[in-house]
Amino acid sequence: DCPGKESTGGRKRNLTLLRNKLYMGQRRRTEPVVESTTTAGDHGNLRRSQSDRTEYSQKLQEKMAPQAVSSTPATPPQEDEEEVSRRMMARRVKIIAELMQTEKDYISDLDLCIKEVIQPLRNKQIAHFDVDGLFSNIELVHQLSAKLLSLLEEATTDVEAPMQIIGEVFLQIKGPLEDTYKIYCYHHDDAHTMLEYYEKDEELKQHLRDCVQSLK
Repeated sequence: DCPGKESTGGRKRNLTLLRNKLYMGQRRRTEPVVESTTTAGDHGNLRRSQSDRTEYSQKLQEKMAPQAVSSTPATPPQEDEEEVSRRMMARRVKIIAELMQTEKDYISDLDLCIKEVIQPLRNKQIAHFDVDGLFSNIELVHQLSAKLLSLLEEATTDVEAPMQIIGEVFLQIKGPLEDTYKIYCYHHDDAHTMLEYYEKDEELKQHLRDCVQSLK
């Protein structure tokens, strides 16, 4: 009943209420989830930290797995994959055919060079004219190219496109190709210098013109 005691009791109640408010405020800052017992009136005052976490989680999932939020399928239909495979196989067949045709044209050019240039020059037995030095081992190149074409035809004739193994052909002939073209390339600069020298001699130059005319 004493005024002093009543004042002291009021301060105690105020301190108790203050501690409760601080405790509830601390819970709002640290609690990760909303209790299932939240009343209808509290739904408008959900903790911002929980909302931020939810939004961050959603954005993270979108960055890590963008296909998960896509409304269209990420993989093409099965028929599209089959069409791509068909086009790739058709392109492969075309490339192999072009490779073989190029080799045939190359062999045809070598044939003409040997028959219309090298052999006639040898038959003339022109003094101071080194036919073998000028053309190096081109006849061996011709033989090797014919062998390569034969292997390519063997690998593709009456063989279904998916079963045509072209790489094995080049692996098989790799050694002879290296040995033959090492010689040809090694003498190439000397042959070019020799040709420039022959073209300065009118008589030798005329023999070369005759060969070129025969080729035409």
